[in-house]
Amino acid sequence: MRQPLTLGQILAVLDEPQSVADLRRYFGVAGQSPFTGGQFERLGSGGDRPETRNVITAEDLVAVELLSVRVPPRTALDLLQGALGKAVAAQLCEIPTDVPLGHPEASPYIERGGRADRAWRLLRDADGIGWVVAGKLLARKRPLLVPVYDEVVACAFRTRRNFWCWLHGRLSEQEAMLDSRLSELREQAGLPKEIITLLRVLDVAIWMRHRDEHTAYRCRGIRIPKPAASGRCAEACQIA
Repeated sequence: MRQPLTLGQILAVLDEPQSVADLRRYFGVAGQSPFTGGQFERLGSGGDRPETRNVITAEDLVAVELLSVRVPPRTALDLLQGALGKAVAAQLCEIPTDVPLGHPEASPYIERGGRADRAWRLLRDADGIGWVVAGKLLARKRPLLVPVYDEVVACAFRTRRNFWCWLHGRLSEQEAMLDSRLSELREQAGLPKEIITLLRVLDVAIWMRHRDEHTAYRCRGIRIPKPAASGRCAEACQIA
């Protein structure tokens, strides 16, 4: 059984020059034609703005479609004006918008039985949603805490169950080394830090790297480059 990537392996992937180019391409920096997903967090000024942060809106449903997934019409209506929407809202009301994954305060929300976990399970179990769409909806509502996560990213990281907790550990590892590298990548790519979160930088960089080579069944996963001989990546690899 393959083991999830180590911090050093993640840094080795991110440190390749292609990461900055991929981010610029995805978000349409410097006149490039952006992917539709580049508007996921921007649409309607974001899903976590004060007036709508605790309810699923029609804008949120359109936003997840920009990531090539779709909520079926009946379930969408239930989210917008039915019992499902009220149940999810009750959980969202208890999840702050300013606690990032990797911070100690995030643990109670993402652990099994936590408010974010409960909201995710409500969405996952709704007709026609499943784990991918559920995660993307929550990432829209709590972009600092919940990562966008799908089959391609899961294959690249070699993870599936308890992904939030696993990534939480990597983000807090070695004095938040991954956090620092993602912040540098965001700046190098020219992305606005007020809009594009570090979680989104990580998701896009990994997804762009693995999407073309991903073969679904029995995919061998993302190619791990040899670690740098010096610097933070090498240090992380030695420790991992």
